[in-house]
Amino acid sequence: MRSDQVFALIDCNAFYASCERVFRPDLAKTPIVVLSNNDGCVIARSYDAKPFVKMGEPYFQVKERLRRHGVVAFSSNYALYGDMSERVMSLIESRVPATEVYSIDECFADLTGIPGSLTQFGHDIRSKVLRCTGIPVGVGIARTKTLAKLANHMAKRLLAETGGVIDICDPFKRDWVLRNTKVKEVWGIGRRMTAHLEGMGIYRAMDLAKADPQMLRQKFSVVVEKTARELAGTPCLELDEAAPAKQEICCSRMFGMRLAELTPIKQAVATYAGRAAEKLRAQGSLCKRMRVSIRTGMFNPNELHHAQGALVELPYPTNDTLLLTRAATAAVERVFQAGYRYSKAEVLLLDLRQPGEFTDDLFAVSQPVECERLMATLDEINGRYGRGSLRAGSVPRIPDWGMRREMMSQSYTTRVDQLWRVSAH
Repeated sequence: MRSDQVFALIDCNAFYASCERVFRPDLAKTPIVVLSNNDGCVIARSYDAKPFVKMGEPYFQVKERLRRHGVVAFSSNYALYGDMSERVMSLIESRVPATEVYSIDECFADLTGIPGSLTQFGHDIRSKVLRCTGIPVGVGIARTKTLAKLANHMAKRLLAETGGVIDICDPFKRDWVLRNTKVKEVWGIGRRMTAHLEGMGIYRAMDLAKADPQMLRQKFSVVVEKTARELAGTPCLELDEAAPAKQEICCSRMFGMRLAELTPIKQAVATYAGRAAEKLRAQGSLCKRMRVSIRTGMFNPNELHHAQGALVELPYPTNDTLLLTRAATAAVERVFQAGYRYSKAEVLLLDLRQPGEFTDDLFAVSQPVECERLMATLDEINGRYGRGSLRAGSVPRIPDWGMRREMMSQSYTTRVDQLWRVSAH
């Protein structure tokens, strides 16, 4: 790896809440929280909402408190967040030599060889993204990915002083950040590891950077060793431009209500199988095995508890929505038992391979070419007119058992009938 390499970590600030504010400018100074599936608990907060609610708190417990403090709650709108993420990442990719999308709201960028002030370059990216998408971002710049993560964290912590951008390629600035960062805030250091390190007298990122790498490797793992070396300025982690294909694909949801009959459960499983098949095709994979499971709520002492799954061997490696849907709903019929009130279903695609990687015998059945053409057409139409425009006949458009999302904003960027309307008055 080149010694002059420079990384940037570009992270959207309070991403879910920021997406909601883009199309609700009236909430620019209003605290916002976003809720999990079925409006269960708080999974995202704007900065001004943090004093009033903790991450993960159940909404029904904090609902009145949020109302008293003027905090506005939104149901999760993943279609909006996913589309806004793609817009942000596309803008960043157009400005830098290479990127690695790390999550829905952050990416690493390669700034090696970019002339001029990297701090100014970071501000240019920040203003470009804000102007074109309305999403504020923080930019951390450093010689390693781990240091770039720390720089980004500090840029947000000292937003008023830094303007959301910090470059710590200079050793003096790097050491200042290391001295002022707790070891628990280092990328990849979890709660358990923090306890072990603090027991050894390693309380700050600087302490970890100065620790003996070989000792860390012997006592913990090569991952901790690489983290320490990266903090000391030695690059150990490359920029992964293409994410590896997933080895498993899962689609599971809580129902919006308890279901005691087989028909709506089969509808839900058909829906999840179709979504899993979309993900499968998106990464160019085929599936040979699938597990389908359903369960009741497991924490209510007044309800009967039941959980069961079935493993399905498919006739050939496939990404066919119709075949996967038929197999999944047939599996549900085998595991469903009357008398229980089910709360969740899951479809898990297993044994995933790229085409040509399955080594069956010469006479084994393979997926028909006509099926591949049909699935390509289905994806093209759904991509143009919105997910679910074409779907299996057993999948309802608006199911009664669907997730509760009573406070969901409109799909401003992915549905024509919900486009943002601007009045002339």
